Amino acid sequence: QVQLVESGGGMVQPGGSLRVSCASSGSIFAFNTMGWYRRAPGKQLELVATLSSDGGSAYADSVKGRFTISRDNAKNTFYLQMNSLTPEDTAVYYCTVASSARWDYWGQGTQVTVSS
Repeated sequence: QVQLVESGGGMVQPGGSLRVSCASSGSIFAFNTMGWYRRAPGKQLELVATLSSDGGSAYADSVKGRFTISRDNAKNTFYLQMNSLTPEDTAVYYCTVASSARWDYWGQGTQVTVSS
């Protein structure tokens, strides 16, 4: 069983930046894909970004050019750097990992609030 623990959420003003982290209790080498989802108030869960073991990444159109997903293998941690934040980015952000075609484990979520 792997545990994922998110951190780094909080409140930021529009135009600001935040980096959320996802620390794995096990080696992230075991997973083919890492991902970040978010759920905004009253909205469905949205896939924000993915990072494959070969280094390939993909982003939702709504965050492309502003968010960056990355990993630190030595720390068994992956990140979501969020820049130029807008109130529309306000959501609970969840990290997840997959060793095959479906997501295996999820974090508990971290709140990101963008407000002036």
